[in-house]
Order: sequence, then structure tokens, then C-alpha cells
Amino acid sequence: MLEVKNLHARIEEKEILKGLNIKVNKGEVHAIMGPNGTGKSTFASILAGKDGYEITEGEMLFEGQEISEMDPSERAHLGMFLAFQYPVEIPGVSTTNFMKAAINEKRKAHGQAPIEAKAFLEMMKEKSKIVELNKEFLTRSINEGFSGGEKKRNEIFQMAMLEPKLCVLDETDSGLDIDALRIVANGVNSLRNSENAFLVITHYQRLLDYIVPDFVHIMYDGKIVKTGDKSLALELEKKGYDWVKSELAQG
Repeated sequence: MLEVKNLHARIEEKEILKGLNIKVNKGEVHAIMGPNGTGKSTFASILAGKDGYEITEGEMLFEGQEISEMDPSERAHLGMFLAFQYPVEIPGVSTTNFMKAAINEKRKAHGQAPIEAKAFLEMMKEKSKIVELNKEFLTRSINEGFSGGEKKRNEIFQMAMLEPKLCVLDETDSGLDIDALRIVANGVNSLRNSENAFLVITHYQRLLDYIVPDFVHIMYDGKIVKTGDKSLALELEKKGYDWVKSELAQG
């Protein structure tokens, strides 16, 4: 589904990604872990098409298509979704209206008619249950006055509504208490299937107690330096990132 080959990228004159490689197949969950400043969130932003980054080398293939020159809406219509580390507030735009517009834009891109009102409301009701999101939040401006946990749950709700093929979660566990973490993780797990894939970016192993990955990648200095199964995350939790640095120095 996703194949990134030798990706190099910078912002202004600072090189951040230095030869990143990763391949994600349908039905898989991949976790990327690493210390602050190593390029994890930069990678997520570049995948989504955020402005300000320059790709200097390498390629990004999504279902066989090179996406480096595509704008964010094109990538979204292909089936990519990014859950932000810090979801933004959009005053004056309700979650209901936002989601209806987003779904209809996706349908339009695929040559489909706008969704019928009854079907849309039924979908809203069904998907909001996944993350225990009160219907009151759906009529309020997006994320305005929401707690950190409510914002993250709203992100997963939006993901459930759009049914993307590749879901990129950029430190979704950041700032969550244990109850909010459980709700968000349960939402993600309920959406996993053989036709989609997840790329979970996190600092901490605790999220991976709830969202069990097929592969764990350690990112260091702009590239993936070690890959394993969930046991790698447990080892990292025990030994810390200095262990990775030490191994790289020895190797």
C-alpha cells in the first residue's frame, strides 16, 4: 500500500529526513518510535502533503502512485488520513457540517453522488459510538472548547467517517489520560481490517498495549534504524533511547 524509498527532506536549510525507508501492506499496523527531534512528525506531515518541506531525494508510493507532488486533498481522496498531534479548533464550523462537506468532496472525487441526509445521519450515529462521542459535540464548532481527550476522539471519529485506506496517527496518545487513551485505542482497533493499514507514531510503549502493532520501527536521526515486533517496543521501554544510540555507535 505505502512504500517509501530513501526519503530525504529538509525544511529551509535543515535536513531532517536522511534516507528513510518503510513499506506498509494492507492489513498491517506499523508503529514508529523515536526521541524528540528525530523526524517522526516531519515524516507524518510530509506524507500528508504539508507545505514547508522540501523533498530532496527518494520517493513515496501510495498504491503504486508517486504522491510527492500531489496536494493534500488529492492524497486524502486517494485514501490517506492524518490524525494530528495537536488538532486545531475551527470556530463557526460544526463537526456535522465539516464531515458532510468532507464526505461529499471525497464522493465527488470518485464520481459518486452526494450522500443522502438520512444515510449521513445514520453514519454519524454509528461512528460516534465507536469513540463514545456525545452527539452534543457534533453540533459544536470543531474542537472549540474540547478537552485534549475529546479532540483526539473527534479525530478518530472523523477517521471512522471517512474510512481511509491508510491512517497515520501522529502521537495521538500525547496528553491523554488512561480512560481517553483506552477509548481512542478501542476506536482504532474497531476500524482495523484487512483492507486498510495504520501507521502509529508514538514516544511511548503504553499506546502499544492497546493498539498491538505488527511491526515496530525505531527512528533515529532522520531514518529508521531498527525494526522488530512488539517486543522491540518493550525492550526500548526498558533500555531507553540511549541503548539505540549506543548500538549505532558500535555498529
